[in-house]
Amino acid sequence: MKTPVRSTALVLALTFAATLGASAQMSGMDMPAKPSAAPAKPMLSPAAMTDVSLDGAKITIHYNSPAMRGRVIMGGLVPYGKEWRTGANPATSLVTTGNLKIGDLTVPAGSYTLFTLPAAPGTPWLLIVSKKTGEWGIPYPEGNDLGRTPMHGAKLPAPQESMTISFENTKKNSTELHIKWETTDESVKIEAAK
Repeated sequence: MKTPVRSTALVLALTFAATLGASAQMSGMDMPAKPSAAPAKPMLSPAAMTDVSLDGAKITIHYNSPAMRGRVIMGGLVPYGKEWRTGANPATSLVTTGNLKIGDLTVPAGSYTLFTLPAAPGTPWLLIVSKKTGEWGIPYPEGNDLGRTPMHGAKLPAPQESMTISFENTKKNSTELHIKWETTDESVKIEAAK
């Protein structure tokens, strides 16, 4: 039985391709690499850090910074009257090597988690210092508060796209902790305590 010409040509072409590939590998020639996977997308809420030294004590805050991305933040994504992780992803952490006075709250040297209790404009927010550490940002760990202290609210002159936590107006033994997002600027005074 005769093999049709088309089938013979196909078999010859496949044999030639296989032989070429094998000889290229034996001769050490580089074969085209498989395309690599697409690069990972950047995090929507990247990790951030702020720190300050007060009278020899170092204070460090680690948080993840969410962005507005066209959303209503205060009273929307961040509801009033409900504890908020004050960032995104893992819980926001505070580590201090010295004793502090945060607002009217005494905070001994150590590691803590920060939450806030947002309130409608004209009503003070509360900064919450939790003794529970190492958790994801939600759910809020009831019953672990070291304490809560009122914050001072101000309005930013223009919307801020990404949330930030910063230390501002720092002097030798005092600073202000600011949480800013959208048009909200909530702050609390921090002092080195003896």
